[in-house]
Amino acid sequence: MVEKSLSDIDWGALGVKHFHPSPAAWEDQVLYFLMLDRFSDGREKLYIDNQGNRVTGGETVPFEAHDRGNAVGTPAERARWFEAGGRYVGGTLKGLTSKIGYLQRLGITAVWVSPIFKQVAFEQTYHGYGIQNFLDIDPHFGTRDDLRQLVRTAHDHGIYVILDIILNHTGDVFAYQADRYDCRQVDGELRCDPRWDGRSYEVSGFRDAAGQPAFAFEPAALETTATAWPDGAVWPVEFQQPGIFTCKGRIDNWDHEPEFLEGDFFSLKDVRLGDGPLNFFRPSQGLKFLGDVYKFWIAFADVDGFRVDTVKHMHAGATRYFTSVIHEFAQSIGKENFYLIGEITGGRRRAFTTLEETGLNAALGINDIPDRLEYLAKGYRDPAAYFDLFRNSLQVHKESHVWFRNKVVTTFDDHDQVRKGEHKARFCHGKVQGHDASEAVFNVLALLVTTLGIPCVYYGTEQCFDGHGPNDRYLRESMFGGEFGAFESRGRHFFNEDGRVYRQLAALLDVRRQHITLRRGRQYLRPISGDGIHFGLPRPIGGRLRSIVAWSRVFNGQEILVAINTDYTGTQTAWVTIDNGLHRAGETLHCIFSTDRQVMTCRLTIESKNGKSVLATLPAGAFVVYAH
Repeated sequence: MVEKSLSDIDWGALGVKHFHPSPAAWEDQVLYFLMLDRFSDGREKLYIDNQGNRVTGGETVPFEAHDRGNAVGTPAERARWFEAGGRYVGGTLKGLTSKIGYLQRLGITAVWVSPIFKQVAFEQTYHGYGIQNFLDIDPHFGTRDDLRQLVRTAHDHGIYVILDIILNHTGDVFAYQADRYDCRQVDGELRCDPRWDGRSYEVSGFRDAAGQPAFAFEPAALETTATAWPDGAVWPVEFQQPGIFTCKGRIDNWDHEPEFLEGDFFSLKDVRLGDGPLNFFRPSQGLKFLGDVYKFWIAFADVDGFRVDTVKHMHAGATRYFTSVIHEFAQSIGKENFYLIGEITGGRRRAFTTLEETGLNAALGINDIPDRLEYLAKGYRDPAAYFDLFRNSLQVHKESHVWFRNKVVTTFDDHDQVRKGEHKARFCHGKVQGHDASEAVFNVLALLVTTLGIPCVYYGTEQCFDGHGPNDRYLRESMFGGEFGAFESRGRHFFNEDGRVYRQLAALLDVRRQHITLRRGRQYLRPISGDGIHFGLPRPIGGRLRSIVAWSRVFNGQEILVAINTDYTGTQTAWVTIDNGLHRAGETLHCIFSTDRQVMTCRLTIESKNGKSVLATLPAGAFVVYAH
């Protein structure tokens, strides 16, 4: 039975159990972000199950190279495939549960799941950001019990679960009586574009299951909700109270304050969260209700963290209030390090300020990190441009790398790629120095998981997904095939554990797990030299970087040296500087990971050049890790 009111929740019963403890350090974790609708429907054949056995039943067979483009043979088929990408495809919580072993063997330790809560019934909001009932799971995805089983299975396999949540808005749960902007007569009615101008709009009513404003814009009497429940209005019933929504229309200027704080995200309806300056903020009833909603999900499902959507569009006071409520509740049930990751756009300064003011644990969406990660690995960016993002600087008022180590979630591909505008493309699309970009994708993954921050892998990257086009649906291919499979396919799944990138990443993440220095160490971009005399940081020449790029992680007196060759056409050799005080001339570094078998047997002799250095030779596009 799903509660219609927050007052129906039996908090006592929810608290009578043992809760899974939080990790001691989130920087030790490797996150994996997936869109639930696009991940698994549980009907795949010939994949390896959670116990390590090959599944011979099922319906969908594995993808083979000749299946590429099997959904787009004709213009009509291409249109069908594209249209399928804008609707629910069929991924479920049970499907994800069946693939926990796939993630565990890859080395993933925390799975971040796109929003799973009940959506408005009349739209195909497969992405989960159009919530109609905050206390239920969308039936496309499964049930509450399915969520509980997912979390139990993940915990049993050493994987934490992070839910994507929304505070800023609901789905399109009511209709405006718009009276201004771009007005025209349609079927005898005056229809206007409800844009933000600082004034409120009148409301026609809450929408029914068909999207019509059929219900009064007021709380439904619980004894007469047969027509509104479960697919009409907004639930729980507390969200039907007057004053819950700002009712000021859609955002037109995304950088104008207070417009981006008060306006609607397109048709999604903005929740009024409160008002007042940061230190004297007055939370609204709506914000208090949201606090209770998400406390419920922590207690009900035993989840380990939240990714908080659209933090930019909420008052800092509202975010601070919410983080306090959630942290206190989580600590009361033994989750001492329940993590709140905020989607914070606008660069490092804004991220630092927001985290310091609000108490969020980490920032996601620092827009310069994905760009510099991607194009460093592809050989188009100055390495210092990426590594300088993590330098101790006055900009963030910190004198330790610790802030960057566990306060920033790093990634390069994601589900919308706002940074690329209308030219969206996963990393693997296109060419790098004349080679398929998929040949370089392991290097960007290696950069991601061996440099500072909490790394997050976007689903399908380990299978070299190459979605691209002028719409974000191209970035949201289906792992289980269906009507919108990756590589313009249908009816083929991609849970292949024998692929090169999957196997290499699994091996590297095992090395990362074994070496705390790779997870928590300070980070230094290392000068290199061709002659052993003149040293300097690697730089692009003529707009291209074809060089060894090396960096060190240093922790508790141990140094691990990491390097990639961004030349994908030829071998590169260079002297690489290492820490002068931690090594003596004549000692050696040995390879603990390499993408090239021959390098694995190499030892590098430490010499007294530029303090201390070693002479490294890396084949084309190689990645290596050396330890003392």
